Amino acid sequence: MNNEKKNSRTANFLKNSSATFLYQAILLISGFITPRVMLTFYGSEINGLVSSVAQFVGYLNLVEAGLSAATIYALYKPLADNDITAISAVVSAAKKFYYKSGYLFLGLIAVLAMAYPFFIDMPKGMGHIDVLIIVFISGFAGVVDLFTLAKYRALLTADQKTYILAVSSTVYVVLNTAIIAVMSMFRLDIALVKGIALLAVVVRTVILVIYCKKKYPKINYSEKPNYDALSKRWDALFQQLLGVVQNGSPVVILTVVTRDLKLISIYTVYNMVIAGLNSLLSIFISGLSASFGEVIAKGEQKTLQKAYSDFETAYYVLICIIYSIAFIMILPFVKIYTAGVTDTNYLNAWFGFLFVLNGLLYNIKTPQGMLVLSAGLYKETRYRSLAQAVLIIIVGVPLTFKFGVIGILLGLLASNLYRAIDLLFFIPKYVTKMSFIHTLKKWFVMAFNIAAIFLISSKLPISPDGYITWALWAVIVAVVCVVINLITFTISCKGNMGSLFNRILSIIKR
Repeated sequence: MNNEKKNSRTANFLKNSSATFLYQAILLISGFITPRVMLTFYGSEINGLVSSVAQFVGYLNLVEAGLSAATIYALYKPLADNDITAISAVVSAAKKFYYKSGYLFLGLIAVLAMAYPFFIDMPKGMGHIDVLIIVFISGFAGVVDLFTLAKYRALLTADQKTYILAVSSTVYVVLNTAIIAVMSMFRLDIALVKGIALLAVVVRTVILVIYCKKKYPKINYSEKPNYDALSKRWDALFQQLLGVVQNGSPVVILTVVTRDLKLISIYTVYNMVIAGLNSLLSIFISGLSASFGEVIAKGEQKTLQKAYSDFETAYYVLICIIYSIAFIMILPFVKIYTAGVTDTNYLNAWFGFLFVLNGLLYNIKTPQGMLVLSAGLYKETRYRSLAQAVLIIIVGVPLTFKFGVIGILLGLLASNLYRAIDLLFFIPKYVTKMSFIHTLKKWFVMAFNIAAIFLISSKLPISPDGYITWALWAVIVAVVCVVINLITFTISCKGNMGSLFNRILSIIKR
């Protein structure tokens, strides 16, 4: 039976990972195409405007108030028991909360649309009405999500079927990117371009609604709501607050403090690279939170310890390789990517270094953060999460006044370093019951590897003059990274690496 469970979880992981890989690959490509289109046809100010508005709208998504995370957690047990009535009661309660959140979100979008123009120095040729329309259009996807998709998204995530979400999102990204790229070539008004791109949101909505209606025909969305099942909602708010502050606050702070849309454009170009890397890394944790949640809910402690230790090792090998490459190759990439854009200077070695370092610290705590969600420890970690969010503000804002982009990056670094150290001790104590030394040892191995890779790469004459030569150099650096990491981690984490190699062989044989 244990083997059957393990095989089932492995099968779900493979499906989720494969679909998510496709989605993240497309998203990564889109993430490079769209900003470049904005820079080429509209300039740095419009690129900064679109990015800034998107982050403000992201903040308004806080009206969901942790509802998604609480719903997913509440669905683990009834889904495992195949209790249709209990599932229906949870989804019904979530639907009602989502509707209320949707109306509040719509009202806040209206307020933002009227107030936002006063936070920025208006781009040339644009008036308040133009900006107001862009804000409303940017908020439309969030409105659709709350009124139609949110309950389905939570259900699919809890049921370890994130591959369906990945497929629908892939369709959305392809359509959205194609529309923006083609319409921009005709140099249409940016508000009109964003408006036409909303077609992609409608298509994604139709796909998910049709699938969920067919897959879960017995679920009654009008069942008597079980509001008690969502009692963790307000505790989960702190986790969501952290995510929004972490991802959205830099652009918001830069907007309010500097009012410089070109500076925001510089930030978004570097952050585009890090966001792309994070998207690729998310492939390897797709659906795992639900899998670990099932193991924790059933009290399978030994299974949890073994699976988590193997996953943590694999993830650290992966991020060490990816971010080692990023340290070496990010500045040459930005130089090539922004070639021909002359309205502001995008090249700054400190930007590249601090962005990559922050990305590494952000990801180093991902395995532990995933277990917080899997175990539903929202209340137990809410003040820790709040402290991390506050650190970004109290460190980042004053430093942004003085140092601009570098200032907000230092705030993010302080926040992520605090949270990584906090979770290093919290997870072993409350979830895995393992020594924190196991994780700390892997951190030291990563630090040694990155230093060694940086030293070796500094001897190489890396000077690409186009995307092809950049890719060739990236491959050379990647080979060095892979060899060093496999050797050091195999020596220091022999048991975990052996187990991982066996899992890979098992997958290949399948």
